[in-house]
Amino acid sequence: MTRAVASIALALAALLSVQPALTLDFDRAVRDVLTRTLQFSAAELADLQRGRAVKHGLDARAPGEFAVAGAIRVAAGRTAFLDAARDIVTFKSGEEILEIGRFSASPVIEDLAALTVGKADFDASRCRVGDCDIRLPAAVIQRVAKEIEVKGPTAQEETAAWFKQILLADVQAYLSGSSGRFAQYDDGDRPIRPIDDFAGVLAATPAVGRLVPGLPEHLARFPEAPLPDAEDFLYWSKESFGPAPFISVTHVTIVCPAPHTCVMTTKDVYSTRYIDASLAVAVVTDSAAGDAIYVVYANRSRVNALRGTFSALRKSLVERRARGTLEQSLVRIKTRLEHR
Repeated sequence: MTRAVASIALALAALLSVQPALTLDFDRAVRDVLTRTLQFSAAELADLQRGRAVKHGLDARAPGEFAVAGAIRVAAGRTAFLDAARDIVTFKSGEEILEIGRFSASPVIEDLAALTVGKADFDASRCRVGDCDIRLPAAVIQRVAKEIEVKGPTAQEETAAWFKQILLADVQAYLSGSSGRFAQYDDGDRPIRPIDDFAGVLAATPAVGRLVPGLPEHLARFPEAPLPDAEDFLYWSKESFGPAPFISVTHVTIVCPAPHTCVMTTKDVYSTRYIDASLAVAVVTDSAAGDAIYVVYANRSRVNALRGTFSALRKSLVERRARGTLEQSLVRIKTRLEHR
């Protein structure tokens, strides 16, 4: 009898402790991705609806990999967000962005006119196969000593012009699908295969395919797998990070798979330093009342510097910085859109 009464008491206590399910005021498909794939907790979703920025780390799937996710509620419309994103120079502006520009649909050297390349960005005199201060394939590194007078009076001007031509050729190869795209970096003691690393990052980001079927293939095989109604463009940037800045090229894809939801991915095409591969996804979805949007962001990257000796410490520092930068970016987006 005592055991029966105790069991009934425990059952009643369990029933009384059950909290009502959180009612979210945005699309159910997006909610499912947030909870099942991006690992947002009920507490975070509740904070999100109250207007707070939320963020957390995601599980790494490979050595040198880190991932973060975050979200914020913004009193603005999807169109305002997309218009701002297309103006990438303004959209990405911040203390860490030193220079930035958008490529033309058919990229030309003039697209890189605002990019400066100093010794801190690329020192050609210190570039040999297996020992170069920026990411380049062996065949390209071997051209440095032949095509740049590294000890001449105009060495840095020559280096800057040479690097811009190399960067432009890689971008053009990427957009055309030709064989000239950088497939391997031979600047260090071990080769880095950015295309293979991106395949791993993409496979570890199932949210992309769940939100937009066909988008993973579009990103993996670009430009050979066109995605209906998708908008694609590339931009370059020079950013401060670590002991030296890095120059990168990023591929942006925007597509709206549902009447009230749009998805924007950003894919690392090339980085002079640090990043082996990176993929970010931003989900912009309307609130049920139509008076706001939710901006959800997740990024997964692989960084060579996070492997080897002291990798755990370096990874902890990078992840902490990434989460802090993520929150700053979300708040900056909210401020800009709500005060347009």
